[in-house]
Amino acid sequence: MSFGLSHRVLAIVLTLALAGTAAAQTPPATSSPPADQAAAIEAEQNAAFEAANKVAKFGPAEIPLIDQGTLTLPAGYAFVPQPEAGRIERANGNTTGDSLVGLVFPDGDANWYASLDYIKEGYIREDDAKDWNAEELLTSLKDGTDANNEDRAARGFPPLAVTGWIETPQYDTATHRLVWSAKVVRKNDTQDEGSANYNTYALGRDGYFSLDLITSTRKIDGFKQNARELLNSISYSPGKRYEDFTEGTDRVAEYGLAALVAGVAAKKLGLIAIIGAFVLKFAKVIIIALGAFGVGLTRLFRRKPRDGNVG
Repeated sequence: MSFGLSHRVLAIVLTLALAGTAAAQTPPATSSPPADQAAAIEAEQNAAFEAANKVAKFGPAEIPLIDQGTLTLPAGYAFVPQPEAGRIERANGNTTGDSLVGLVFPDGDANWYASLDYIKEGYIREDDAKDWNAEELLTSLKDGTDANNEDRAARGFPPLAVTGWIETPQYDTATHRLVWSAKVVRKNDTQDEGSANYNTYALGRDGYFSLDLITSTRKIDGFKQNARELLNSISYSPGKRYEDFTEGTDRVAEYGLAALVAGVAAKKLGLIAIIGAFVLKFAKVIIIALGAFGVGLTRLFRRKPRDGNVG
């Protein structure tokens, strides 16, 4: 018998595999929100999870990706569309925008989740992948994350810091796919083992899909294949593919491939709006351990048979 994604599993996923590890220890009092704020966060998380359970789609399934293509969701995965996906992100401290298409979860006990966005900025030229500097990209990524911490603090979430590469940027010119990953920790928290955004991109004619798998740094090696499987499951519709680009008539993005890693091109061009968008993207890491607020992991979805509203 097939069952849906459990509330318990989502809790484990959304704590970035902190449950059951040393990283699940309660953060220092200085980094924890007040009790009333923590209660409000917990209540909204519960409501967001319940809403998501009603609309989740389970693989194997063909998931339309707006007007651009399809996600051929393999068995073993669950997809939560908008607006329920955005509600889950906001409930866990992440900033979202119109680009979010949905969230992907493992239909099981693996400790990760992935966000899927589409950014319609135009055709991304790939020339700068030939000579980009990984250390320069990392510095820009760190600066962008620091800049977003004020917003996180205002909403009751601790600041983050990027500490290094997990996987340096790699671009495949044949498939027009980009992959990179950086380690993110709670700033000034020596007990935090770190979180990992495993970022993957599929370039198209009008923009690109960004699929970011999020987990702990201790577990990321075991889940890289999941991120790449999902990336390879994204296909563009005829006329929307990267190779369908028409020089001279199609819109070209004002930044190149390096900006998809750390906003380097955007910073050099002084494109403040673009920098802001990338800053928000970089800081999209859930690091709040629900257990730190006294929230049990059993409060999440109850598994139930797939039916018309979740199949």
